[in-house]
Amino acid sequence: MKKIVIAAIAKNGVIGRSNGEMPWHSKEEFQHFKNTTLGSPVVMGRITFETLGTPLPGRLNIVLTSNKDLKDKFDEIEVFEKINDAYEYCEKGNFEKIFLIGGGSLFPMFINDADEMIISVMDFNAKGIFISPR
Repeated sequence: MKKIVIAAIAKNGVIGRSNGEMPWHSKEEFQHFKNTTLGSPVVMGRITFETLGTPLPGRLNIVLTSNKDLKDKFDEIEVFEKINDAYEYCEKGNFEKIFLIGGGSLFPMFINDADEMIISVMDFNAKGIFISPR
């Protein structure tokens, strides 16, 4: 199973905001993200999931959190405390690839686990949090 980080990054290295929101809106980038991830599992942190508000359609949504109550609110997601448990679940599901989509605090771990990265570099600077590998 291939683990793929997918992210957009501003010219100055910003990947998002601390509240999980994107610091920009790009219709083309959102369409690219959707077309690339459709049909595959997407792994994200709780803040990123809560920012989305609902599970991304057409994808298995996996949320990393210690809050097990989140699963009770949304039947269409899987919740894991540990990333390795999420990976094991996806391997058992025989998924060819999974997408690691954020948030910012998880990117350093995701980058270390990634087999591939799909990074869209935006043509502007933004205010927000920077990606910083461990």
